[in-house]
Amino acid sequence: MTFIYILAAILVLLIILYLIAPARYDVSRNILINRPPAAVFEYLKYLKNQDEWSPWAKRDPDMKKEYRGTDGTVGFVSSWEGNKEVGAGEQEITRIQEGSRIESELRFLKPWKSTSDAYIEVEPAAGDATRVRWGFSGQNGFPMRLMMLVMSMDKMVGKDFEEGLASLKTRLESKE
Repeated sequence: MTFIYILAAILVLLIILYLIAPARYDVSRNILINRPPAAVFEYLKYLKNQDEWSPWAKRDPDMKKEYRGTDGTVGFVSSWEGNKEVGAGEQEITRIQEGSRIESELRFLKPWKSTSDAYIEVEPAAGDATRVRWGFSGQNGFPMRLMMLVMSMDKMVGKDFEEGLASLKTRLESKE
């Protein structure tokens, strides 16, 4: 009988922890790029260009990539399968606000299945510069929601976004 009480107590504890754990995540970073907004947006709307500045492309140069549709348009899909660091999944452009925002759905297949909403925003800054914000958000399902009590999605992915944006800045500013 004691075993049942202990099991019930553990179950109640897990339910309480699940209820207080963060249900959502939202991670973003931004950078100032010394290029005109129109030029930056035109480059960013093509998913194939991410291979040139993405931190994950650098982690697996032998990553298998496949594309479906017309790049730079809603419905274009870029899929990948790589090493343990990059896993497998696909990214689909879901909305383009010309000149200001590209939205996509990230569907991760490995190492675990999850779906996130990603975006890149472009806005004019002082002079002829551009502020670029790169981010993603989504729901923490079980068991990830419990893991977020001791981990931070912002700390896990934020550094990757910073690395990618720094690489994007270098790439675009060298095109002048």
